[in-house]
Amino acid sequence: MKATPVEQKELLRLQALDIKAQQLAHQTTALPQHAELAELSKKADASRQKLTARTGELEDVRTELRRIESDVEVVEKRIARDTERMQQSSSVKDIQAYEGEVAALKKRQSDLEEIEIAVMERVEEHEAAVAAIEVEGAAIAEQIAETERVRDEALVVIDQQRAEAIRDRAAVAASVAPELVELYEKRYIAGRGNAAALLRARTCSGCTMTLTGNDLEAVRMAPANDVIFCPDCGAILVRTEESGI
Repeated sequence: MKATPVEQKELLRLQALDIKAQQLAHQTTALPQHAELAELSKKADASRQKLTARTGELEDVRTELRRIESDVEVVEKRIARDTERMQQSSSVKDIQAYEGEVAALKKRQSDLEEIEIAVMERVEEHEAAVAAIEVEGAAIAEQIAETERVRDEALVVIDQQRAEAIRDRAAVAASVAPELVELYEKRYIAGRGNAAALLRARTCSGCTMTLTGNDLEAVRMAPANDVIFCPDCGAILVRTEESGI
């Protein structure tokens, strides 16, 4: 294939822009915020699980408290009822019976109130635990929001740089013969490393192999508009005044 030295040099620019675009694409997936967000997501899940468990425990204790409060209310009503009956009765026997029942009910009331106080303390403890986990969850959510903001800002910059590289690449490709661009792209896509390499001081910049003997002589003899390749890595060798041949 034939191509002017100027067009061959443009392949180096083309490759630099391709590598830049590829590196920028990699950066979008390698941002440190991705790992940070993954870790924060685990913390958020753990916090939500703790909150669910603690909230369930709190509801169980509240249910227990409501049951005890209901029992206290029943006892209070019975005390009020028996007290009223005792006051209205003229029978000494009935009065004594009511007094014994009221005394028993008051003992029951006292026992229930002690239990009620203990359960209320447990409710407060569970409420404090739930509140602490909610604060923790809110803090994690703030961290996630801030990390996402930093990540999104970085992605905007990277996307802009990549768009510029793609735009510049298109401009460079348009200045080169289509068949030369096609040859370059086949070698680049094939994953051969550098598809185009500067020959500097008789050394291929793609694989760092120095040309000697027949290989060097073949390059020396090739016309300037010949497209030649590195005998070691297969990259298109771009010759300039730095080539040393």
